[in-house]
Amino acid sequence: MGDTPKHSVSVAGVVIDARDRVLAIQRQDNGHWEAPGGVLELDESFEDGVRREVAEETGLSVKVEALTGVYKNMSRGIVALVFRCAPEDGTTHPTDEAHAVRWLTKEEVSDLMAPAFAVRVLDAFEAKPAVRAHDGINLLFA
Repeated sequence: MGDTPKHSVSVAGVVIDARDRVLAIQRQDNGHWEAPGGVLELDESFEDGVRREVAEETGLSVKVEALTGVYKNMSRGIVALVFRCAPEDGTTHPTDEAHAVRWLTKEEVSDLMAPAFAVRVLDAFEAKPAVRAHDGINLLFA
């Protein structure tokens, strides 16, 4: 039967405020702009993972509202579950994982984020969840 492929599962929160702006972080490790998120712990639910990652990376607590997309990084075997969230409490600030934290418009998302990450954010504004694959930067179309 062979070796079973190994995948990592990550979660991300697309936090949208009342002005349709999106909370984004500029990562400490590579300087890229992305929605806050990271690896899901073995003992936590998807929603708990999203709340933890957003709080760790931005200082903000959020309400997890809905799954908006499933994304696979084909080159690294990472499956990301992305959820739309609403801000609840706290003040955003840079953290050990985020060099900067900003509220971005949809246009700024498209300008600042790599296509594979911008689409995750923009998909959160759609009515039904997306399922997409990418190579870490660009979307892959079958």
